[in-house]
Amino acid sequence: MLLLALESSCDETAVAILSGRPGRAARVLASEIASQIELHRVYGGVVPEIASRNHSLHLRPLVEQALARAGVTMRDIDAFAATSGPGLASSLLIGATAAKAMAAAAGKPFLAINHLEGHLLSPFVGSGIVPEHLALIVSGGHTLLLDVAGAGHYRKLGGTRDDAAGEAFDKVAKMLGLPYPGGPEIEKVARGGNPEAFAFPRSMMKEPGFDFSFSGLKTAVLYTLSERNPESGAPHPAELPDLCASFQEAVIEVLVTKTLRAARHAGRKTIALSGGVSLNGALRAAFQGACDKEGIALATATPGLCTDNAAMIAFAALLKAFDGHASPLDADIDPNLPLVATS
Repeated sequence: MLLLALESSCDETAVAILSGRPGRAARVLASEIASQIELHRVYGGVVPEIASRNHSLHLRPLVEQALARAGVTMRDIDAFAATSGPGLASSLLIGATAAKAMAAAAGKPFLAINHLEGHLLSPFVGSGIVPEHLALIVSGGHTLLLDVAGAGHYRKLGGTRDDAAGEAFDKVAKMLGLPYPGGPEIEKVARGGNPEAFAFPRSMMKEPGFDFSFSGLKTAVLYTLSERNPESGAPHPAELPDLCASFQEAVIEVLVTKTLRAARHAGRKTIALSGGVSLNGALRAAFQGACDKEGIALATATPGLCTDNAAMIAFAALLKAFDGHASPLDADIDPNLPLVATS
């Protein structure tokens, strides 16, 4: 099956074409992304109107580029997919409407895909098989722990009660005077710092359950800056590496400890790490060390599949198509679409 997918949930316009068969590794024939980071950096975050306008500008050229790179034509595509949520409503509408139009014109199936499911399944694109595992999705908007029995069979164990981990990175980076997006900037500066220099809190570590909270950590950084420099609240340049390293270490310790605890609770011997924050090298190293110590396998997505991309959406759609699923062309987008329905 050849499947073309669109991703436009936030500020990345992405198109991918995958080829796959049931139980086999999917082949990514094309994965094209138009980043808007530079456009939004001046505002310190994503501006929805700018994002949707640029999705409209980039989408058609990216589709043409993907078809050319894959060496196929629109007539060769067997199904079309797009992200239906969660995300920015004005951005989601661009990709979903375009994919529906292409499916209708070609007389082929359309599949509406949950953005979080794309992240969840991204570590397994190379194998085509989704094993039982404990999943941590950690990104700018989400921190989510799920017990996974297989593709389409998910049980939520925990999530964030306030800021997601990636959101905390961005907000703390802004406090420290670092550019957007904050995660890569904090990681870069932290390499020269001492992670034990500042004793930042590890929230909810002793509470039962598997939820996360990073707002207290963010506030602790703010208070530390105010105490160290009451006049401006800005960090002293010499302390910046230690601040970044200490903040990053606090986030990592919480994520690793809670995820390992959830894996033991669920009896899973594989942990899958996905989402944009999973690109953080210190986080990956900490997870690898902890998993090795516990005899747990660690599955991670390749770097190109960690941040928002259409290849992960295409893979999720392929698995659904193999099971005979399709979505109606009047299916609506949902900016708050959950991955697992709450009871």
